[in-house]
Amino acid sequence: MNNPESIVGVEESRLASLRKILLGILAFGMIGTVTELILLKHSEDIYQWIPLVLLGVGLPVLAWQGVRGGVLSLRLLRWLMCGFVAAGIAGVYFHFQGSAEFKLESQPDLAGMALFWAAIGAKAPPLLAPGSMVQLGLLGLAYTYKHPVLQQSKERGD
Repeated sequence: MNNPESIVGVEESRLASLRKILLGILAFGMIGTVTELILLKHSEDIYQWIPLVLLGVGLPVLAWQGVRGGVLSLRLLRWLMCGFVAAGIAGVYFHFQGSAEFKLESQPDLAGMALFWAAIGAKAPPLLAPGSMVQLGLLGLAYTYKHPVLQQSKERGD
């Protein structure tokens, strides 16, 4: 017969391993995304700097969380991941707006659904590319979900 305490210990160990994997995937994705944005010179206006700043702040916070694993770094990481999601959603909007403006320059008679379909089918700027920020944010939020450090902090009343 299995001891309930040993089953809980095994599950906690598996969740800890899964969290390490999520942290690694998140780091890999963030490094890849910031590298791509830098190579694409994604810095023409203030809005294009938002994902660069989030990634630039997020990587050290992620490293801090990976090394120290404290409640402060975890809470900051959670807030940053919410920022990633918001920036990704805003980025899809801005990419759509940029595509629509570009299409209107070359075809000023476009309007309504014709403009919509032309804009979402455009190759530049890629409409769903900012979705990678949403994915990274959701991955980070999955990492923080019911994290034991946060649970212990609640129990202590921090």
